[in-house]
Amino acid sequence: MTTSTRRWISAAGFAFVVALVPISAQPASDTVDAHVAAAKAAARQDHLGLFNRLCTPEPARPAAAATQKPAPPRPAGPPAKSTWEADAVKVFDNLYSVGEKEYSAWAVTTSDGIIILDTIFEYSVDSQIVGGLRKLGLDPTTIKYAIVSHGHRDHSGGAQFLQDSFKTRVLLSAADWDMLEKNTRDPAKPKRDIVVTDGQKLTLGNQTLTLYVTPGHTPGTVSTLVPVFDNGKPHLAAAWGGTAFNFTPSKERFKIYIDSARRFSDIVAKAGADVLIANHTIFDGSKTKLPAMASRKPGDPHPYVIGTESVRRYLKVAEECAAAAMLRLN
Repeated sequence: MTTSTRRWISAAGFAFVVALVPISAQPASDTVDAHVAAAKAAARQDHLGLFNRLCTPEPARPAAAATQKPAPPRPAGPPAKSTWEADAVKVFDNLYSVGEKEYSAWAVTTSDGIIILDTIFEYSVDSQIVGGLRKLGLDPTTIKYAIVSHGHRDHSGGAQFLQDSFKTRVLLSAADWDMLEKNTRDPAKPKRDIVVTDGQKLTLGNQTLTLYVTPGHTPGTVSTLVPVFDNGKPHLAAAWGGTAFNFTPSKERFKIYIDSARRFSDIVAKAGADVLIANHTIFDGSKTKLPAMASRKPGDPHPYVIGTESVRRYLKVAEECAAAAMLRLN
């Protein structure tokens, strides 16, 4: 037997052994711990709210809990106003925070009216969005559009009020319009109106927003790019439309979420988005950034201008935590 023949047999034997390894076996780096570590590295100190929410698994329920008495039912009606009321804040020349303590709503002002991003709850929309705009010296009757990132009550609940009060046009993706129509629990739902398509441009006056369908959190979550200005200096805000994993877990659903996070990160990079806004105040740091706006002095850095690299790290945290959650299903 020649040397070359022996080498060929050896290589073939190695290939045969490799072939016996189960296809389902994961590379050493494709583990829950590896993805959590990657997410933590991407989060650094600026996206810990997102990391802590997405990468920390729900605690196991003690066995004794099954024998405990069920929690008392929630009181009827909306929660006390003191638990959700928040001040409206001017964040950029053309962007205002008009949401609650925990749930965000944003107002984009244009030369021809106002665009609202997310409409919070039906019980808070009048006080927070309408009342907040008035406190800021803005006219709520000029709300022309409301972009609803996804069809969950904490973001879509106030849309019907805006439709009925100001003839506001409401935008959702087709999948989330369908989801809302099947929902029999919510006390208020908007009438089906404008269907968002991927890459759609929404122009009102001198402003143009770009909308992307990024399924995952819901079947048709919408993420948005919003041009904003700080004392006339242009920036671009990215709004990732849906964040938490509060859906029936499946590998397919997590894969969709991961693909959307990667795609929107590429969109952010290409567009140069350097501002992050979210629809929950815990995710984009609004709990500290909004108060910081009140004490900001001329020349101080803007709390929301974090740079494109940081916006992409935010999406990397979402992607890696979703990958970890998917592996936990094994």
